[in-house]
Amino acid sequence: MNHANEAKKFNEDIQRTNWHDETLWFVRTKRDKAVKSIPEWEELRELASQIKANVLANLDNYLVEFEQNAIRNGVKVHWASDAEEHNQIVYNILQTHQVTRMAKSKSMLTEECHLNDFLIKRGIEVVDTDLGERIMQFLDEPPSHIVMPAIHLKKEEIGEVFHEKLGTEKGASDPQYLTEAARQHLRGKFLKAEAALTGVNFAVAETGGFVVCTNEGNADLGVHLAPIHIASMGIEKIIPKLSHLGIFLRLLARSATGQPITTYSSHFLKPKKESQMHIVIVDNGRTEQLGRKDFRKSLYCIRCGACMNTCPVYRRSGGHSYGFTVPGPIGSILSPNMDLKKHSTLPFASTLCGSCSDVCPVKIDIHEQLYKWRQVIAKEGLVPPMKTQGLKVLNRILENPTLYRIAGRSGRTLLKISPKFLVNNPLNTWTKQREMPAPPKESFREWYLKHKK
Repeated sequence: MNHANEAKKFNEDIQRTNWHDETLWFVRTKRDKAVKSIPEWEELRELASQIKANVLANLDNYLVEFEQNAIRNGVKVHWASDAEEHNQIVYNILQTHQVTRMAKSKSMLTEECHLNDFLIKRGIEVVDTDLGERIMQFLDEPPSHIVMPAIHLKKEEIGEVFHEKLGTEKGASDPQYLTEAARQHLRGKFLKAEAALTGVNFAVAETGGFVVCTNEGNADLGVHLAPIHIASMGIEKIIPKLSHLGIFLRLLARSATGQPITTYSSHFLKPKKESQMHIVIVDNGRTEQLGRKDFRKSLYCIRCGACMNTCPVYRRSGGHSYGFTVPGPIGSILSPNMDLKKHSTLPFASTLCGSCSDVCPVKIDIHEQLYKWRQVIAKEGLVPPMKTQGLKVLNRILENPTLYRIAGRSGRTLLKISPKFLVNNPLNTWTKQREMPAPPKESFREWYLKHKK
């Protein structure tokens, strides 16, 4: 997977690229307005960061405490070391109860584990009930954003999808009409579902309960109508105490969409009468990332998507160009941990401007980790040979003042005397989108020596 090549495909549609960029920046500006209304915003970020640091330092103890309290509440707890084990556990639960239809609310962990395909191949109807996720399920594509799965699509395109899948009027693109059509379609799926699956935003060790945050209420509807509730959670979702929850809820929605709080923050503690609740706690590479000193802070992530909304590269390359469940800056840190060779180009899909770190509600040093992954990738020999050799030559020039002066003088001279077509041509990547700038008359050193007296 090469990010630059995939981003090039996205950029072929210039109007879509510009629209995608502007839409995400609009969300980023909403975040900024929401943040400015909270005088103690930086204190909240620092508190959240410290809580996450404490969790990772004592993760084994908190997970055991959570399990014990959940079991005491009547919840059945399962442990999965990887995606395959997670999927098999979920399937076994459904098979035991002869479930053939399941309503699923938004869960990036199940996307990571490719649960839908696994279950559908085994004869189980899985319906994503989040509107954006349902649209992507109709298209048989993964989400392009962790909070707004279909943000790369326009309403006219969604109208065409709904016309094909739901029989809506051809050419209809009114959001209210399309939303109502989806609502009526999903209502039937909720009523027929024999089990419901949710993700977990926060799991409280102190109580054994967990919280699911949505804006559509689909998680609540699925869980309350179906007799079996399965919750899939990554091991990093733990927070120690219920009193800590308010900190994260204040940070999450403001960072994600600029809302004061998600429309529904649903608390689940124990199964309802004559029902079952299962929690599947999943590792899937997280302990390996925890063991990487330079990268363990990536496990602080609360999946708000703020780093994507602000990233100039993500905004102009689209989520699918990353080839990983979680795209954008945070995904570019998480993905090399899963498969370094496959995702070796992602840490380079960044300007290292630091905007991602600035907006992160839990203060992950995202741009610094991207830089460190680049160093790891270079040491592993996964940088393209031409780039490696070019950097070696550049390093030789930059470390030798005499060579540096000769190279600078030669470059300026060549740019002055060369015909334009020799410089502005397809072989020069810089000139694909712009012309080379006019060369300066002299270097800064030459100017300084001339004027220092």
